[in-house]
Amino acid sequence: MTATGAPPIVFVHGTRFNAGQWSPQLAALQEDFQVAAVDLPGHGARSAQPWSLNAATEIIASAVDSLDSGPALIVGHSLGGYASLEFARRCPEQLRGLVLAGASASTRGPWATPYRWVAGLVPRLPADRLARWNDRLLRRLYPPEVVEATIRSGYAFHTLPAAWGEVLGRFDAGAMRHVAAPVLILNGEKDAVFRSGERDFASAHPHARVELIPRARHLANFDDPDAFTDAVRRFARQLPVHS
Repeated sequence: MTATGAPPIVFVHGTRFNAGQWSPQLAALQEDFQVAAVDLPGHGARSAQPWSLNAATEIIASAVDSLDSGPALIVGHSLGGYASLEFARRCPEQLRGLVLAGASASTRGPWATPYRWVAGLVPRLPADRLARWNDRLLRRLYPPEVVEATIRSGYAFHTLPAAWGEVLGRFDAGAMRHVAAPVLILNGEKDAVFRSGERDFASAHPHARVELIPRARHLANFDDPDAFTDAVRRFARQLPVHS
């Protein structure tokens, strides 16, 4: 049963994945919170939809509305974290809290160069080969109950150039000034690249803090699902009650 005053929680997946990325968190939190996970444009069930940040924010907003419980805690990973920052700027009235996971690095300047290169390279590789490689990698690193929902829903390699083409050059710590809600910056301890700006991101917001998942990498919610879920749960319970 959902606790009185508990915020609804909407999860937003990372690059190439889909709503299935959050299956461990949805299963663990659904008794205490209203929860939902979205497919971003070009991903999962929305594979045929063109990518845009505009469409991404509309999808997140629709998910918040569908839970019909007021402003939500948004949990965004990587690409989904940057989309969630854009949602926070455009739809502050729908935001009760924000968890940025693997999304506290500036996408401006020299840091973005290798990602522009990858975004240009991916379309040149056969999608079936990339899918097989991802399947093998995920199954080697993680137990089936953590990754099978992601694998079943497929990958969105075709969307990567457009998605990162729009995100790169757009976000830095200054984006935090547009977030009118408490923020948890939740990173894997070993995610050196995507936690590189976490101090700057935290310093740019009056109610932000950093928490690390020990020994976890970029996919922290796969590396340690229980620790990731517990961090989200604790943060959700600490959010001010919505009046």
